[in-house]
Amino acid sequence: MPPVTNISTYRFAALSDLKPLREQLLARCKEWNLKGTILLSTEGINMFVAGDRARIDDLLDEVRKVPGLEGLPAKYSLSDHQPFKRMLVKIKKEIISFGVEGVDPVGKPSPKLPPKELKRWLDEGRPLTLLDTRNDYEVELGTFRNALVPHIDTFRQFPAAMAQLPPEMKKQPIVMFCTGGIRCEKAGPFMEMLGYEQIYQLDGGILKYFEECGEAHYDGECFVFDERVGVNPDLEEAETTKCYACQAALTPEDREDSRFVEGVTCPHCFVPPEVTRAQRIAELQAAIARVTNPLPGSRSYENHRPLNIPAQYDGQSLIDTLCGLLGHVPREAWLAACADGRVRRKTAPGKDPAIATVAASPDDIVRGGERYVHVHPGTREPDVNADIRVLYEDEAILVLNKPAPLPMHPCGRFNRNTLQEILTEVYRPYNPRPAHRLDANTSGIVLFARTKRYAQFLQPQFERGEVEKRYLARVHGHPTEDEFRSNAPLSDEAGDLGSYRVDWENGRPASTGFKVLQRSSDGTSLLEVTPWTGRTNQIRIHLWDLGFPIVDDPTYLPGHRLGDTQTVALDARPMGLHAWKLTFTHPLSRERVTFEADRPDWAKPGDPA
Repeated sequence: MPPVTNISTYRFAALSDLKPLREQLLARCKEWNLKGTILLSTEGINMFVAGDRARIDDLLDEVRKVPGLEGLPAKYSLSDHQPFKRMLVKIKKEIISFGVEGVDPVGKPSPKLPPKELKRWLDEGRPLTLLDTRNDYEVELGTFRNALVPHIDTFRQFPAAMAQLPPEMKKQPIVMFCTGGIRCEKAGPFMEMLGYEQIYQLDGGILKYFEECGEAHYDGECFVFDERVGVNPDLEEAETTKCYACQAALTPEDREDSRFVEGVTCPHCFVPPEVTRAQRIAELQAAIARVTNPLPGSRSYENHRPLNIPAQYDGQSLIDTLCGLLGHVPREAWLAACADGRVRRKTAPGKDPAIATVAASPDDIVRGGERYVHVHPGTREPDVNADIRVLYEDEAILVLNKPAPLPMHPCGRFNRNTLQEILTEVYRPYNPRPAHRLDANTSGIVLFARTKRYAQFLQPQFERGEVEKRYLARVHGHPTEDEFRSNAPLSDEAGDLGSYRVDWENGRPASTGFKVLQRSSDGTSLLEVTPWTGRTNQIRIHLWDLGFPIVDDPTYLPGHRLGDTQTVALDARPMGLHAWKLTFTHPLSRERVTFEADRPDWAKPGDPA
């Protein structure tokens, strides 16, 4: 078999007519039996594609016909197998997710440093800082010697990490690098926005450096986002592989470990055979009980709420920024917090918001990407329902029956009394990631990924609408039709109490189906609900708009009125909305699986009590 040709390439350019371009490229790639991923955006293109060399060249010729992409360069490598499983061509807001407004890689790029020039600088011992812009799991396989690593999980965390570097670095030469250069295209201009005076980006990234300079000044391999896992300085597939059970990167030593079984387990995810699934679930239930008794937020603590400065506030005073970001808090309250030393600026990298901070003055000038914390001493959180039931767990997923009221993640008055924080404590040092979200007041099925890589498989299924969801709802009134539907678009911005509404002019598309299961003598009805989209509060708002509000909903009240609270009190009757069934593709078996949560009392057959 001839070797498979792999290319990676990108270019920032002003592109338009993306939908026909997407269809054109997808059709060509399928015709030519190419696999990989192409991202299209109004800001440019990003490609990772593999297949026959002649067909790869055909694809590049096709792409180079697009205005702005003429002469698109590409980095080549070879593998003995196809490293991608399918061909995807997607339209995205950004070709590399960064989330900072005002960064202009096309109009204001940072200077590029050729790989051979960087090697010459390093050979000479020239004083400079090598800044790795990649994620921690990539850095684990290898990086430049003595490089500064920001310790981030995603590129979107990069701005906050950079805002914590010491101010004296702004006058020092900094050479940024990543896999192929695309992240540095955004990171460089961003650093210049922060006032860094000598920013360079390694042209072509690590892969281009390997091609021209080999292993000089570099230790280890380079992580790549395909089945090869890593490549060595000769651009050959490295010895590092990955566990197909948990997706962890495996060294040759890991594969020699007795706990490694090809395609089944590795030292990172091995579970002793004497532990049955029932025993494991019992252990998890016991751990949840320990963590939640007493509730972690019931004890008084000092709460540090993060405040990240958007680029739009760069150069403004801290007090004006705070009032702009959180306008519901009076200016006098922010001034008092600053006077008491309760608004603090972070001065060093780290995920713990309580470390390395200095008191901030309301007159301080802020910079985009800086990170502050708002200190709330003596915090005690409202009680929540911690009766979390474990339905299923394996190496990849965790399925729970979430009670209500219980927020999914830290927000508002809740920080420690949340499902995410409870699971983080139960699984420490690991961190399960939610594949989707439920309202604090909604009970039922919740799916978590055991690792980040499984989250990357599960979360897009929800985004693409591939997950089948069934809810149960108890509503006021008796719908005349047995089955009906709402396609009312919903507002994109939250109003009072974080509520949303139907917005026919500017709303985002939303669609929900309803089936009447029972009309009860008390004037309520039990519905089976199928949401085909996943907007915030979608089911609640559609029913409210149709005149059948959910029973005991604290926000969307009968008569099209808004309530005065978001979260139901622990001693109040639960809201009549329950996530009943969930069907999705399992990341290990790649088969469709369905899980079901027991019905709450209000959703069982017969008139409600």
